[in-house]
Amino acid sequence: MYYGMDLSERTVALARQAEADCAAIFSHFEEVSMHCSARVLAAFQRHRVSTVDFLEVTGYGFYDGGREKLEALYADVFGAEDSLVRIQLMSGTHALAVALGGLLKHGDTLLYVSGTPYDTLCSVIGLSGESRNSLLAHGVKYEEIDLRDSEFDLDAIRARLSRGGVRVAAIQRSRGYAHRKSLTVSQIEEAIRVIKECSPETLVLVDNCYGEFTETREPTEVGADVLVGSMMKNLGSGFALSGAYCVGTREAIADIAERFSAPCIGKDLGANLNQLTSFYKGIFMAPAAVCAALKTMAFAARLFELAGYPDTDPRYDEKRTDIVQTIDLHSRERLVRFCRGIQRGGPIESYVDPEPGPMPGYPHEEIMASGTFVTGATNELSCDGPLCEPYTAYMQGALTYEYGKLGVMQALDFMEKEN
Repeated sequence: MYYGMDLSERTVALARQAEADCAAIFSHFEEVSMHCSARVLAAFQRHRVSTVDFLEVTGYGFYDGGREKLEALYADVFGAEDSLVRIQLMSGTHALAVALGGLLKHGDTLLYVSGTPYDTLCSVIGLSGESRNSLLAHGVKYEEIDLRDSEFDLDAIRARLSRGGVRVAAIQRSRGYAHRKSLTVSQIEEAIRVIKECSPETLVLVDNCYGEFTETREPTEVGADVLVGSMMKNLGSGFALSGAYCVGTREAIADIAERFSAPCIGKDLGANLNQLTSFYKGIFMAPAAVCAALKTMAFAARLFELAGYPDTDPRYDEKRTDIVQTIDLHSRERLVRFCRGIQRGGPIESYVDPEPGPMPGYPHEEIMASGTFVTGATNELSCDGPLCEPYTAYMQGALTYEYGKLGVMQALDFMEKEN
């Protein structure tokens, strides 16, 4: 028995080896967490956060001092001028749709410089699905430039931007379901430098989902005009029950806020529905939660590599810029079994067997494991993947390393026993 858990001797031995191998990278994650924690704590102190700021405001949400302070705090933490942080933004996709809708008008051009975006964004843009409300349906033009070996094609970006006419250049930091590396802040900084040199009036929007507090800098600190992310991911820390954020320049956030609510109303409306405490707690605990997730993913990469699943990305000792870990499993059966193992390793509904099925906005059947307190939250230990070659499991999260480690060990043990 391993701390009272019925795990095989092989799994326990592999876990001990994996943890020992990860010691140096764990130390790096802890240093990043300390840096980000200091930044967040200083912002709380500068903005004089008080228990009064947690009061519920209902109805229209006029005159909500706590909400205004939270948004000032977010802007401060991310080195931006302003922010929009709302429970009414239901997901990262929703926040990105609102942001793009606020920044782009009929005839404008959106250029993705990180290749084709995540599946649900394709339907927002109009690349898939048949929505009459996509960006393309409303007269926005779309172009993209593919990455080359997980690097920005800076020559192609220069060539396109030099011709003018691009209103928004967008970057997806995390890999999504693409088989590429996630993009580091240093890579994003270089791309922004090229974009602004060629076209200073072009706005740079970064989809920051899964990336917050994984490095000591954020994209807004290296020139991004807008940054978008979800509370279901890094910044919710298991406290936020829903919601998302946009941070950036004052003018860009004003345009996004009017798309979020209504023209001439912008940020002035939106009841907090008694969620301010969870939002404040979420960002306060986020550096530690992100550190736990990074440790869990590195541990999982090494553990499964030692167990005979070598196709992990990133490798356990590679630099990480998001909390996502992939494992190519090369068969439908193994992917389903892996997700069922992760479900077994969670605290909620660990007795449930996930089944593949259709999901809105996705072209393939999906399987999702989410034994989480907040339904579908990917800052808690979870896993999902499309049922298509090479049958990749996309794993993320863990609110504490201890729970993440135990969950991943249970997942491996389940897979081995099923074999």
